[in-house]
Amino acid sequence: MKTFHAAGLVAAAITLCVASQAAGAAPSPATPQESTNVAVAAGVAYRTVAIDGVDVFYREAGPKDAPVLLLLHGFPTSSQMFRNLIPRLADRYRVIAPDYPGYGQSGMPPMDRFDYSFDHLAAVVDQFTQALGLTRFAMYVQDYGAPIGYRIAAAHPERISAIVVQNGNAYHEGIANDFWVPLKAWWADRSEANVAPLRRALEADGTRWQYTDGARDASRLSPDAWTLDQAYLDRPGNKDIQLALFHSYGSNPGHYAEWQAYFRKHQPPMLIVWGKNDKIFPPAGAHAYLRDLPKAELHLLDTGHFALEEDSATIAALMRRFLAREVR
Repeated sequence: MKTFHAAGLVAAAITLCVASQAAGAAPSPATPQESTNVAVAAGVAYRTVAIDGVDVFYREAGPKDAPVLLLLHGFPTSSQMFRNLIPRLADRYRVIAPDYPGYGQSGMPPMDRFDYSFDHLAAVVDQFTQALGLTRFAMYVQDYGAPIGYRIAAAHPERISAIVVQNGNAYHEGIANDFWVPLKAWWADRSEANVAPLRRALEADGTRWQYTDGARDASRLSPDAWTLDQAYLDRPGNKDIQLALFHSYGSNPGHYAEWQAYFRKHQPPMLIVWGKNDKIFPPAGAHAYLRDLPKAELHLLDTGHFALEEDSATIAALMRRFLAREVR
């Protein structure tokens, strides 16, 4: 289901967002090569592949024979969150960023024809990687991308060359804060009283808050990012999809022990880049990884939940060093 003449909306928003980031990005340790890469955004291709009857949209850039980097987005956004990161990596890596069903430019089948759960989204992304012939890849996971990516990694550890995690949780202490109180109530009881505060979180103020809270300088963030996300949320039926996934998120803590066992057994190389001012996933969730992955590289950044909005150049530079060392 497509509305809003979505292709034109996204094309315009991408252009505005890239221009805004280029004009207002915070200082960062980008190299001259990385600065050059920002100028080749036109090299990004926008494609769609049918997975189980659903059109899955994805962005792709970089050489076909380069090591693969799979970018898995968070809530409430889409692959647009990677619009500034992809050009900084595409000279050395084949970078692929899909939209999940119900998000961005991917299909949005109605709830009576599609199970909107984390198990199912992970299965779709798994099938997506197989359809594209991705037999081995590094992953960037953020927010929802973490429980989706970790399901795939635990099931197919031989496919994962490295993991970059940015504000994506796999530990109970990462969701022990006040933000999760209404969500945990919804997991326990799907009553109208418990859903009311979650509905409010799906409105424009809640979407903007996820981007601006904890940012060093909110005036340097492009409003096109949360405006585009809200346009997708406002499609008829989409908020019910989000509420279903809010409830399904309650299935993720039950997998934490499995994912932690995967970390301990397979020791995937991991780079942790974390917006330390995030009220959704605070730094306790970042430090917890080091229990199971003592060789992981941890960087706490002075920003919020969507760290790429302020620090895409910094994160790209850290990723380039990490991936050059760990991915052959």
